[in-house]
Amino acid sequence: MNFPTPDSRPFGGWRELLKIAWPLIINSGTFAVLNFCDRLFLSWYGEAEFRASLPAGILFFSLVCGFMALAGFTNTFVAQMWGAGDKQGCARATAQGILFALLSIPCILALAPVGLWFLRLSGHGPEVFALEEQYFKIIIWCGGGMTLSSALSSFFSGRGRTFVIMACNIAANGLNILLNYCFVFGKWGCPEMGIAGAGWATVIGSWISPLIFALLYFSKPAIAEFQTLKNLRFDPGLFKRMIRFGLPSGVHWFLDVGAFTAFVLLVGKLGPIAHIASNIALSINLIAFMPMIGMGMAASILVGQYLGRNQPDYAERVGWLALKIGVGYIVLVGLSFLLFPGVYVNVFEGNAAGSVPFDELLRVVRILLAILAVWGVGDACALILSGALKGAGDTHFVLYYQSSVAWGFLVTGQIVIVEVLKLNVYVSWIWTLLYILILGLGFMLRFRSGHWKSIDLLDRRAPLVEEAEDALATRL
Repeated sequence: MNFPTPDSRPFGGWRELLKIAWPLIINSGTFAVLNFCDRLFLSWYGEAEFRASLPAGILFFSLVCGFMALAGFTNTFVAQMWGAGDKQGCARATAQGILFALLSIPCILALAPVGLWFLRLSGHGPEVFALEEQYFKIIIWCGGGMTLSSALSSFFSGRGRTFVIMACNIAANGLNILLNYCFVFGKWGCPEMGIAGAGWATVIGSWISPLIFALLYFSKPAIAEFQTLKNLRFDPGLFKRMIRFGLPSGVHWFLDVGAFTAFVLLVGKLGPIAHIASNIALSINLIAFMPMIGMGMAASILVGQYLGRNQPDYAERVGWLALKIGVGYIVLVGLSFLLFPGVYVNVFEGNAAGSVPFDELLRVVRILLAILAVWGVGDACALILSGALKGAGDTHFVLYYQSSVAWGFLVTGQIVIVEVLKLNVYVSWIWTLLYILILGLGFMLRFRSGHWKSIDLLDRRAPLVEEAEDALATRL
């Protein structure tokens, strides 16, 4: 076996990048719209429900995202095997992701008491806490479906078949939004369940997605071309390598989202206006900046494929190209935050404001949107370049760097700001802005260093070394 020589295929440029990226951007956008509608419907339903939805939702995601990220790292293996021309390898890698996702389901459910304990520590009011607890107990059942979806979708995303992912998730998330509306308000013969209805709609939608992916994965064409049934088995060597490189990615996501969850929970202690304004601003930020997750996934896929073809220079070029496109988009969105903040905020005018003056709430949200306009650039750098580094298998750096900054800088600083000095919401948000900018700068410097080009994710150099040693022994 020889280590592959550089592929002769030319650099695909922005056309290849956008061909893979636009379905992923729309796909990420559908998740953003789903979460936005979830919170929007609850803001129309009541102030307490709206305040409860974000802390409980992001806490749930912080507990589940590590499992999702590890299962989703299947994407990197599929991308590099597809780049190397190993079709059955794509199926073997996906099988390891599926097995991991199934094993993770009881682990996720076992974390429910941990999540409830953290909610109690948040110190939110009794009415809000009761709704947070109710919502969390329901959406914890989403975790298995979301993790299984991450593994199965990797079979398609790693090969650049991102349109399939987009179509599948549009269907699942569209149903989720429809059920959200029906279950929250009791429309079209459904019972009015408020925040519980939003939770059950999310549970149903989270399991529809992996069901569709599984039907496609085990379809006759996939079985014929990739031997998906034959390769649905445990591969100890590949599973270990997936855990070795994927575990840092999973831990990274857990610690990163956990740190941001701490920020959200601590902001809730700064009073109703700070809590509601932060929920509104973060909901707007979600739908505006979620497409950058899609661009980061596209960068990860193409970096993996180019490295699988032994074209590291093309991998570097596509990473920087993705960043340029992402920053260009973010700048336009940030300008809209500065020029038209009222357009965003007025959508939430209603029961979400509850007992707080809407004019005062609007003033606070305007300032938070101005902060978001700046932090978007750092967010784009962090999301896109960390995705590119993961596509190369540089997951250990991503873990160590982001975790140290998140917990050593963001969380520590937020505890001092909120619990010790008891400063206002603006100081809390500016501290988070500094965290985002430091994060983006660090990933930019790491990607620029080129260290990630030397990582042998598929362990293809070992056979080459053995052949060289055998040749040397023969000559001697």
